[in-house]
Amino acid sequence: MGRLLAILISSLWVCGTYAQTNWPQKTISLIVPFAPGGSTDITARLLAQKLKIQLGQNVVVDNKPGAGGNTGAQYVVNAPSDGYTLLMATSTLATNMSLFKNLTFDLQKDLVPISQIALIPNVLMVNNDLPANNMIEFIALAKQKELFYGSAGNGSSQHLSGALLNSMISGKMTHVPYKGGAPANVDLLAGQIHLVVSPLVEVLSYIDSGKLKPLGVTTKSRTPRLANVPAIDEVLPGYEVVLWNGILAPAKTPSPIISKLGIAIKKVMIDPEFQKILEEQGSKAVGSSPLEFKEFIANEVPKWARIVQISGAKVE
Repeated sequence: MGRLLAILISSLWVCGTYAQTNWPQKTISLIVPFAPGGSTDITARLLAQKLKIQLGQNVVVDNKPGAGGNTGAQYVVNAPSDGYTLLMATSTLATNMSLFKNLTFDLQKDLVPISQIALIPNVLMVNNDLPANNMIEFIALAKQKELFYGSAGNGSSQHLSGALLNSMISGKMTHVPYKGGAPANVDLLAGQIHLVVSPLVEVLSYIDSGKLKPLGVTTKSRTPRLANVPAIDEVLPGYEVVLWNGILAPAKTPSPIISKLGIAIKKVMIDPEFQKILEEQGSKAVGSSPLEFKEFIANEVPKWARIVQISGAKVE
């Protein structure tokens, strides 16, 4: 009986080792916790195409929106730790750690970082009729009169970016939440609100067509896509809001799978076509190691918690 048990355990170990070493053997699901068509979805689909080449298996994007990204994240947390269900995470999930009171998962404990994909700037845009053509003029105006800034909703990156800016300049900016970034941008075009601090990739068409004025980007340095637009930090030292996305897997995913996937992603990050597409969106390809991404997230959670506190945002 003991010998039979030993053989059984040995066989299971061999099978598990084989599965890890020869991963992947079937289609991989890349969960995007937001609706199709958004910037995260677009990047995920491009990444999936490139990973298919590197891994020799199909990588299929599966959108599972809801609860500010929490629905999709929870789905991956509950998935088997076999490398066949991955999460296209964003900075939103780091924000949600302090924004939502009753989260049923922990971003840092229930998911394992694989690699950061991209850094994404927000851009401060104003209506063309607003009498401010640079950040110095804008700050002066925001201290003198009430300015309304739109966002994709309570606790969104637009909301938090605007709240941090208002706090740092002691301004008179008032938040106006919308059900998504698109309707906020429509009202900005119409002059119903004065400004939006939006992800650059989502508003490039308005900027390129001259329909809205970009006054500053939220990253520490300028983005090549808008080389003539300064970083807000140049005028307001210390101001920085950086959005990001990256790949996470369920906790306890075997190290060999994490390593193999990390190497594959790193190769995608240096693919000229992939880099060019991200640059055209105003984003920057990263391709960090699992350890680097883990340390990055560890810094992001308290940083976003501070901004959430400043904004006063709460989501039940």
